[in-house]
Amino acid sequence: MTAQPIPVVIDCDTGVDDALALLFAVRHPGIDLRAVTCVAGNTDVDGVVRNTLTVLERAGAGDVPVARGAERPLIEAARSARHVHGTDGMGDLGLPAPARRPADVDAVTLLRREILASPRPVTLVPTAPLTNIALLLRTHPEVTRNIERIVFMGGAVATGNATAVAEFNVWHDPEAAAVLLTAGVPITMYGLDVFQRVVVPGADVRRLRASTEPGARLAGDLLAHRPAAPDPDGDDPDGGLGDAGAVCAVADPGGLTTRLLPVEVSLAPGPTRGQTVVDRRPRPGEAEIHGAGREPALVDVALDVDVARYVKLYLETVTA
Repeated sequence: MTAQPIPVVIDCDTGVDDALALLFAVRHPGIDLRAVTCVAGNTDVDGVVRNTLTVLERAGAGDVPVARGAERPLIEAARSARHVHGTDGMGDLGLPAPARRPADVDAVTLLRREILASPRPVTLVPTAPLTNIALLLRTHPEVTRNIERIVFMGGAVATGNATAVAEFNVWHDPEAAAVLLTAGVPITMYGLDVFQRVVVPGADVRRLRASTEPGARLAGDLLAHRPAAPDPDGDDPDGGLGDAGAVCAVADPGGLTTRLLPVEVSLAPGPTRGQTVVDRRPRPGEAEIHGAGREPALVDVALDVDVARYVKLYLETVTA
């Protein structure tokens, strides 16, 4: 018997690699993309909405509702990543404005509606700062009864990118990330430790860019915008899948190695703000022995990834 597609809702800040994730989610037969919600992050929230609608159009998506969400974090000002994703957030590819229009409800309303209306529990995939998700969980905690799992792209066990220890999505709104960890549902953290490893070879990027099919060609152009490493010849760069790897992990969880570990978010001002503190110790330490231990949430933390498996899966899906 063929397995039923997994109902998925994506919360994103589209973004080059969020766009790659959307292309995959639309085209993978095992994913039923029920809605997409938008939040400020890689660019401003109105740009995120525009980019999201554009990608869904290019991907040939059905009638997937898209809603505008938070335009800034819960506490701090918005801080974009346009220096990575281009002034328009989509690699400055000069794509035409989308004909699609967003839904006439806000992101939190759409999230609640689609999660509770799904006939099967939903997998929620945030690939962005977690502001919308925190607002949802605090405003409508009843949604957790119909959430199978949250697979979020964010955090890091080892090295950060926004700071020495903090990954951008968590650093952008640490309080929201801390709320996510209290959701009371199974959570998978697809962090920088695996995010940075899934890279599409330059020859495949070039092949995608030469495609006459709009979605595959867009995937190639996006991958070329975010080279994984400098290319000596300058014309054949490898491209990092980034956020798209988190959606690959929903479609094919067997490609990811995880461990259930305690995780908390550092909220204090200073150099550790936004760090995901992952406790990998084999036994309690002096803090616990002396009664100063904490009880952070247990999270399935991604520690290793089958790179070739996810690259093959991605390429086969977007070119199908």
